Formats: sequence, C-alpha cells, structure tokens
Amino acid sequence: MRLLISTLLALLIAAAVGLGLTYMTSTRGTDLGTLKIGAWTARPKNGTSDVDPYSRATIARSGELPIGTGDGIAFTATADDKNKPLDGRCDVVVSGVTPAARFWTLTLFDRKGHLVANALQRYGFTSQEIIRASDGTFEIHIASRARAGNWLPTGGIERYALMLRLYDTPVGVATRTQRDAPLPAITTTGCP
Repeated sequence: MRLLISTLLALLIAAAVGLGLTYMTSTRGTDLGTLKIGAWTARPKNGTSDVDPYSRATIARSGELPIGTGDGIAFTATADDKNKPLDGRCDVVVSGVTPAARFWTLTLFDRKGHLVANALQRYGFTSQEIIRASDGTFEIHIASRARAGNWLPTGGIERYALMLRLYDTPVGVATRTQRDAPLPAITTTGCP
C-alpha cells in the first residue's frame, strides 16, 4: 500500500512539474533560435516549417500570425539599450536607421499584445510616413505627452513593447550582429 501511494505521489508531482513547465514555455517562449541585437529580439524561424515546438506552442496559444521568412522579420523590444523596462510614464527615444528593407513598421503594444489605446489613434509609424533628417536617420519620441516631430503616445501605461517589422529584407537567420543589421537605438531620456 505504501508503494502504491508513493508511486501515485511521484506521478502527481511529475505531472504538475511537466504541466507547469509546458505552461511557462508556451506563454513566455524560449531562447531557441533567438536573434538578439541590442535591445531588439527576433525569432527568424517562427515563420518557417523549422520552428521549434515551444515557439509553435507559443504561436498557437497567442493566435499570432508570424511573418514568413521570405516576407520579412519582426523584432520586439521590452527594454531600452541599458536594459531598463520600457515605461509609458517615461520619455523614450527610438533613433538611428533600420536595416535595408522595402518597407517597415514600428508599432507600440501593451504587454498583452494589444495596441495601446489613445485619443489620436496613433499606434505606430511606417517607413513611408516618418520624418527623417537629411542623412536618413530618424527619431521617434515615445511619451505620454505630445512631442514635436515623430511622436507615439503611450497613454501613461506602466509597461509596453515595441515591434519593428521589416518586410522584404535580407535580415534573417544568417544575421548575427549590429553590423549585419543596424537597428535603431532605444534610449530612456527622462522619467517623472
């Protein structure tokens, strides 16, 4: 009887640990096949048939439709270049250039993956509408209060994420460094 109870207890513990780890990997993802450049992170294999099973589970759970590897790549950032979490109460500047791409978008999301509600209904910028300097660089100010130039309102939410999607670009699985893909810098310039 004691052996039966010990066996059942061991099976229950193993099932709880297994289900807990499965839940964590399907909600938080894994670092398998992750490309990290500065504050930006991408999973180039998510849009292919070579995607790992953990990423496949995360995609199925979120309902996200990843960009196909032939179409482009999506980079996300939840912190600035100094690893400080992106806070909607702070002023953040995304500046520099993007890698070669036919078209790109930069979008602001809350941590649940929803667009950040705001009165202006401004959720992001595209490569065709952004104001650039004469040398091709740009600055996007992300803040709760209006700024001149390229400005994205945060609505003062506590945490948010940025997604930079590059379409028709050579950036992908073989990309490894900032030199291969010059991504914009993310700098927190002030907090109340």
